[in-house]
Amino acid sequence: MLRAADWVAAEDTRVSQKLLTLVASRARMIAVHEHNESSAAQRIVALLGEGKLVALVSDAGTPAVSDPGARVVAAARSAGHRVIPVPGPSAVLALLSASGLVDDGSFLFAGFLPSRARARAERLASLGRNASVVVIFESPHRIAATLGAIAEVLGPERKLVLGRELTKKFEEIVALAAGEAPGWLAADPNRERGEYAIAIAPPVRVAAADREQAAAAVTIETSLDELLTSLLAELPPSRAARLAETLTGLPHRAVYPRTLELARTLASE
Repeated sequence: MLRAADWVAAEDTRVSQKLLTLVASRARMIAVHEHNESSAAQRIVALLGEGKLVALVSDAGTPAVSDPGARVVAAARSAGHRVIPVPGPSAVLALLSASGLVDDGSFLFAGFLPSRARARAERLASLGRNASVVVIFESPHRIAATLGAIAEVLGPERKLVLGRELTKKFEEIVALAAGEAPGWLAADPNRERGEYAIAIAPPVRVAAADREQAAAAVTIETSLDELLTSLLAELPPSRAARLAETLTGLPHRAVYPRTLELARTLASE
């Protein structure tokens, strides 16, 4: 395909040029990244209109899936041009197949989490309630913060499978509890290099014998809200949640998401 292409649209032309040289492609290149995708899409549509064959590639992973390219594909389709996918390695499916977490065939792919700490925690709290395995991506410069947030928001016992540099030379896959993940990462500086895919196991279902205890916890929701409201008036959400957990004996997974919801509500008033 790359040898036959007239043009190659690439996330980083310097990286993709190495591939074109390797396969002896004489295609010309056009950069398509998050900062120019809309304008590049129009240029590509114009090239397609001239009868040119344009290949879309990304540095790693699949184009248009948590990588630039979706706007290009949409513009090409809107203009009536054919879009032909060329299947290749998938970090999501590679991780799931090696995780042992998916036994019913269902999962949720959530892409990258927000970069800001508060938005990231809120997104994790929402994803953590999903009944299926959740797969997210993370970049090397944010992996430490994300693993710490997962342990804090979803609880240290939540099961994770981490995949680093999947389908590449330095591939590494490890299964561990969320509370162990920050220590595992810090144990080897090389682990903060490369892209990550993370599979998050769904919350453990409450057994029948524990339902009475769970119901009892629900009955104190009103008093918990009152306590959290008072704490949030003086403390940031993370500290308010920790103190509320100490005072009530409730688990982190029950208190922290509710703390974030109340903090958001109070901030909007």
